[in-house]
Amino acid sequence: MSTSSNGEHDLTIERVTQRAQDIEGKLPKLKTLFEQAKVMLAMVKDYWSGSYREVPYWAISAVALALLYVLNPVDVLPDVLLGVGYLDDATVVAFCLKLVQREIERYQEWTAVKTKGGGKVVDV
Repeated sequence: MSTSSNGEHDLTIERVTQRAQDIEGKLPKLKTLFEQAKVMLAMVKDYWSGSYREVPYWAISAVALALLYVLNPVDVLPDVLLGVGYLDDATVVAFCLKLVQREIERYQEWTAVKTKGGGKVVDV
């Protein structure tokens, strides 16, 4: 334990260092969530431009609403709360990803084919 005047803060820091392995285990999940959110944004952009319309309306709507929630300054947990401010945003994005997982996979397959084929997509 700490003998400094900031003993409470030191205990928090000590707890973090003790749980470092648990925290490190969660970081890749957060990175994956962030990467998937970027895919969701790309899908909305391609849908809006008209280049990708092979997605049900309910799915693209769910993705758009989840991304708008992330941008909304009035959250359940305000983003200015350090440590927990982004938890509600992450929860909404994670829930949406579970809901539209197959559509995200189909979109990623489409972009892979589009990238390999020089921009031409052939539907078989």
